[in-house]
Amino acid sequence: MMHMSFGAVELPLAKPFVISRGTRTAVTVVRVTLTDGEFTATGECTPTAHYQESPESVCEQLELIRPQVEAGLNRDALQQALPIGSARNALDCAMWHLDAAKQGKTVWQLLDMAAPVSVITAETLSLDSLENMAKAAEVAVAGGAKLLKIKLNREQIIEKVAAIRAAAPGATLVVDANESWLGLDLESLFHALHEFNVAMIEQPLPAGNDQDLVRCLHPVPVCADESCHERTDIAGLTDRYEMINIKLDKCGGLTEALAMTAEARRLGLRIMVGCMLGSSIAMEAALPVAVQAERVDLDGPIWLAQDAEPALRYEHGEVWL
Repeated sequence: MMHMSFGAVELPLAKPFVISRGTRTAVTVVRVTLTDGEFTATGECTPTAHYQESPESVCEQLELIRPQVEAGLNRDALQQALPIGSARNALDCAMWHLDAAKQGKTVWQLLDMAAPVSVITAETLSLDSLENMAKAAEVAVAGGAKLLKIKLNREQIIEKVAAIRAAAPGATLVVDANESWLGLDLESLFHALHEFNVAMIEQPLPAGNDQDLVRCLHPVPVCADESCHERTDIAGLTDRYEMINIKLDKCGGLTEALAMTAEARRLGLRIMVGCMLGSSIAMEAALPVAVQAERVDLDGPIWLAQDAEPALRYEHGEVWL
């Protein structure tokens, strides 16, 4: 007999996390636990207000589907039983782990994939003053960071990137605008960022209002984040983006994320794997997609005051299993 439990958990941050849409000092995740009496598995999601989610709404979805899960709903049927989003993600990931445990395998073995020793991940530079961001970059590379993800809004874009490049001359830089560059001269901006050897620009324009990307040159690859949620979105993005950012909370779990990876490859788009703020439970679930991606941004746990156990290890710019 399957039993399902779930609940919201507030995770304080070690320091404020700032992007163009606002500031966070804590993150509330929802954790789902499945047990069949012999094996137990847990999944985690991060409800996001930007996608009209809250911990309460996610828990309501999980309560509604509880009878089906406890009656034996499987992972394939889950994809139709819940819409894409955080609730399905937590449940899908728990199901992957439970299915693996029942077969005496790991998720990696179920997927016929070799588990990596480690994966290079971005370290995010929260939106701040030019001086503070440059200092944060200096500290990050001193600690071994190889890939820096720079959160920006419309202010001092080039000046901040220049300062960060000076502080981290050997690091790979990616820029994340979080939809904040509407109305700017994108082509000039893209060329200026190219001069600082920026490797990727993430979601410069709002989702649904990104048609200007079709009409300008992209000397730096542009990556869809808020514009890309599930595999059916991908075909409509090929005229304006070179990459997509796959996040398990957006797409509804590892099952859909793997399908998105295959679809992006079929259509010739490059792959990034990202995350919401969350613990190692959520990051570990995304690693089978991360090993297939060109860019990985799974640094959520390094922002937490305390990670979940067992915790992934973050060291020298990599996440270690």
